[in-house]
Amino acid sequence: MANYEITVIPGDGIGPEVVDSALQVLGEAQKQFGFTLDYATYDFSAELYRRTGRKITAADMDEIGKSDAVLFGAMGLPDVRDEEGLELGAQVQMRAHYKLFASLRPVKLFEGVPNAVRAEKIDMLVIRETSEGMFAGLHDKHEPSDEEATDRMTITRATCETLFAEAFDQARARRKRGTPGRVTLLHKSNALRSNVLMEKVFDEVAAKNTDVESSKYYIDAGSMYMVTDPGRFDVIVSENIFGDITSEIAAGLVGGLGVAPSADVSRTHGVFQPSHGSAPDIAGTGKANPTAMILSAAMMLEWLGEKREDAVLVDAASSINAAVEKVLATGPRSADLGGSASTDEVTDAVLSALRSAATLPAGA
Repeated sequence: MANYEITVIPGDGIGPEVVDSALQVLGEAQKQFGFTLDYATYDFSAELYRRTGRKITAADMDEIGKSDAVLFGAMGLPDVRDEEGLELGAQVQMRAHYKLFASLRPVKLFEGVPNAVRAEKIDMLVIRETSEGMFAGLHDKHEPSDEEATDRMTITRATCETLFAEAFDQARARRKRGTPGRVTLLHKSNALRSNVLMEKVFDEVAAKNTDVESSKYYIDAGSMYMVTDPGRFDVIVSENIFGDITSEIAAGLVGGLGVAPSADVSRTHGVFQPSHGSAPDIAGTGKANPTAMILSAAMMLEWLGEKREDAVLVDAASSINAAVEKVLATGPRSADLGGSASTDEVTDAVLSALRSAATLPAGA
């Protein structure tokens, strides 16, 4: 029986609630598939910072980095800011510390989920670069001023090459599952020097991966196409801020952030969390949709399974995804998807679907 060490960071707001849902589903998957996840839980929440001034440190991240993966809830409270006026979020520090160069944000239009656009099928992966772009200067020296503030955008060849190689690899893997296997760069090379370099490197990487179709759009036109013709996209790759915005547009196409998982990854480390925030306004009310967190947990199993060549984890991830898809199609659904089910009711339905699938005869 394979054992894996998992770091759990519940965070703020609805983070602990949806993490609890994911852990319940992972627990059922462990029973069914015969693997073990050993958890170590850490508190680096904004609420902790409010009370104690404690933030995540390099030593903390060195220790956490020894685990096989990180399961992350949601972090940040609007009224809790650091000394520079920014919201607290250990995700940013972890991206830099572990060199998590890509945020993988898949979206899929599930049966039964209302959406805001005219499209029968939406199935795309937005890859957001996470360490450079408009986040490159986060640790630059900053002189507080009420008259002027500057943020730096930096793009490097090395990160682009790694990022785009990941995009083409993801397209190949998705093609095996029935998507077109196409990579699209969204950029702004007509106005930003940094994006001129990004486009140049993309063209070079595309020329080495001619088995995968590629295309490019300016970020403004590409964002419009996402809404008017989402079917033209499979894998989208973009700069940090552009990728952050377009991944939220993509989530809006398929019912919202409540069904949008994500993973921040490098070749060796992975942090898995829902795309949504901490939603402190509904914390403790039982209204949180746990779907994105559960799907993020499934992404963690799939990533670990592929990295460790453990087919059991990949199968478990597929089973969780199928259970979620069944519940989204038949209900119960949470309020953000037009229903009235509580967090616990949605979680229980996923658990029931997971158990039902395990009792079906082979080939059923």
